[in-house]
Amino acid sequence: MAVPKRKTSPSKRGMRRSHDSLTVDAFSECSNCGELKRPHHVCGACGHYNGREVLAVA
Repeated sequence: MAVPKRKTSPSKRGMRRSHDSLTVDAFSECSNCGELKRPHHVCGACGHYNGREVLAVA
């Protein structure tokens, strides 16, 4: 049975947990329609990406 040989120090525990509280708050405005969209993603409202139409949205 695998059992840790030593207690994990508070420093190591904190370093492991340092990314647990990160949230995705990054949004940018679509250059075509002005809606908020995720960076490097196709706009869900108008279907544009990088200044050109990629998806035909009805």
